[in-house]
Amino acid sequence: MTALPGPLWLIGCGNMGGAMLERWIADGVDPRAITVVTRSPREVPAGVTHGTAIPQDGPPAVVVLAIKPQQLDQVAPDLAPHIAGVPLLISILAGVEEAALARRFDAATVVRAMPNLPVAIGEGVVALHSHGEDRAARDTAAALMAPLGLVEWIDDAALFDAVTALSGCGPGFVFRFIDALAAAGAALGLPADQAQRLAIATVQGSATMAAGSDVSPATLADRVASPGGSTRQGLNVLDEGDALKQLLSATLAASERRNAEIAAAARG
Repeated sequence: MTALPGPLWLIGCGNMGGAMLERWIADGVDPRAITVVTRSPREVPAGVTHGTAIPQDGPPAVVVLAIKPQQLDQVAPDLAPHIAGVPLLISILAGVEEAALARRFDAATVVRAMPNLPVAIGEGVVALHSHGEDRAARDTAAALMAPLGLVEWIDDAALFDAVTALSGCGPGFVFRFIDALAAAGAALGLPADQAQRLAIATVQGSATMAAGSDVSPATLADRVASPGGSTRQGLNVLDEGDALKQLLSATLAASERRNAEIAAAARG
């Protein structure tokens, strides 16, 4: 995407907001069209306007909320009057539902977005949901997210907490798996730094292979595991009683519950 429908305000610019901003600029978005608002000064890409107060010349064409969910009611009273009537409001606030945003902000179209950490390298996942039917607004939201990685629209708002648990929180779980894989290698006698390099490269290569395959990851696992071989012996441990699936089901369920708690708090 190289053009916006008008000025964009990025409210909050932490790790995720900053990563999104860098990717937009790298993709050709005119930095002069973007204003970043944060509570304290910070560096922004050349050409981007930065301020610590809400601009007085609103509303812009697009507002992206990238603050922490618990900061919503601190920011909303000051921000809302300046963005009344904004054509498109995109929120990346985990757990904060569309209705909760609509109560606080007068926006023509509200889109929830859930990016994950690898958007910083353009290899992320961004889930989108909106009850809005304005095709142009939805297209703008999708185009803004396209440089960040895979973009998926979620039809059922009730599933957004599950998506957040899977792809939003997922990188943390994958990082933990890599760390555990490396630690297990080190426990077998490998130098810790070498085990870590091998674990990272193994996961990276396997994910790339799975992404390009025409069969499921489950099928790939079976293909690499010869009967009676060492891979099969290891898989037997993971598969016994669906141990790995049970562990990850419990992990995602815990994250989903927390998203639901955040949503309840935002409803008031």
